[in-house]
Amino acid sequence: MMHPDTKVEKVYLYPKPVDFRKSIDGLAVLVELDIKVVVFHPVLFVFLYKSRNRVKIL
Repeated sequence: MMHPDTKVEKVYLYPKPVDFRKSIDGLAVLVELDIKVVVFHPVLFVFLYKSRNRVKIL
């Protein structure tokens, strides 16, 4: 969980649809392997469900 006073530097939109059964760890692996950004940087990662009617944010 982010602290309320944390400044978000960037927001990344993951380009491929994601299986929402993935846990936070599975999404973090996608970020590190595909986007090549460390998940502990002050950024947000937005994932879309395949029908694009749901969103998950890491």
